[in-house]
Amino acid sequence: MRTLIIGGTRNLGPSIVSALLEQGHQVTVFHRGLTVAELPREVQVIHGDRSDAPAFARLIGPRDFDAVIDTTLYNGTDARHAAEFFRGRTGCYIVLSTGQVYLVREGLSRPFREQDYDGPTIPEPAPEDSFNHENWSYGMGKRAVEDSLKIAAAAGFPAIILRLPMVNSERDHFHRILGYLLRLWDGAPLLIPEGDGLPLRHVYGEDVIAAILACLTHTGAGGRAYNISQDESLSLEKFLRLLAEAAGTELQALFVPRHELESEHLLPDCSPFSDPWMSSVSNDRSKLELGMHYTQLCIYLPLLVEHYKRGHPAAPGYRQRQREIAFALSRRPSQ
Repeated sequence: MRTLIIGGTRNLGPSIVSALLEQGHQVTVFHRGLTVAELPREVQVIHGDRSDAPAFARLIGPRDFDAVIDTTLYNGTDARHAAEFFRGRTGCYIVLSTGQVYLVREGLSRPFREQDYDGPTIPEPAPEDSFNHENWSYGMGKRAVEDSLKIAAAAGFPAIILRLPMVNSERDHFHRILGYLLRLWDGAPLLIPEGDGLPLRHVYGEDVIAAILACLTHTGAGGRAYNISQDESLSLEKFLRLLAEAAGTELQALFVPRHELESEHLLPDCSPFSDPWMSSVSNDRSKLELGMHYTQLCIYLPLLVEHYKRGHPAAPGYRQRQREIAFALSRRPSQ
């Protein structure tokens, strides 16, 4: 198969490339050239800005592809251009979307199902509320992508939407798992917002790769949307205890009112999985229609730990760790 990946250099991209090559695909990667990526020599690489539609068309030229995997589609305009350009030139157009399309909907209960997508959305947060406004804008942008592709699919365009929650992978460029591990290994308490928090229902990166491969061979997937998610739903504390066990240590946590951590500007660095904009999606459709089986946390967390034990980059989220430790010490009761 001739397969084009748009993006393909960060997080899941290199793993997608490797999986396709193993299955005998001829792979082309289109990206901006801003991220350094060591791609195999047999991969054809094209540098360009996909938001410049005329330039994109010129760079791709007359090629057609058996499949296109689009990892960097964030707005309705680019989605419409993509559907117009690739109409009749690909048999399968897979787009990585997000569970955040549900978080901007009104009145939903977790875990979100694919049929929950349609309906009224929440009001736009005030622009000065930058955190919530940025997350709302991201979710609405992804909905614009999906809405544009839904119209194209009704006219026969073979779009498939994969809605992802938080992806835990060896190449997570935000280094969220790594940030927790470094805190577990340094022996000082982790700072966690008080309260139950949102239940975690993430997905292992390799399972996203498996879902992409399943879509390539499933003839009835065109025009469908699938939630891709692990089976387990658990509290942050339970998740961190599992991670600590895999890391060979014990969890030391200090639970602090969220407003205090926010006022000290310690969130989200100190606990990125306490983000209120974190989706939880049901995976029933993907298991039924794509035959998906998801990797358990007790299997993939040790794999991530071993990966980071072999070496890791600096984690930006760890940059304030000394301030976190000082904050934790300041809250110890006096003797």
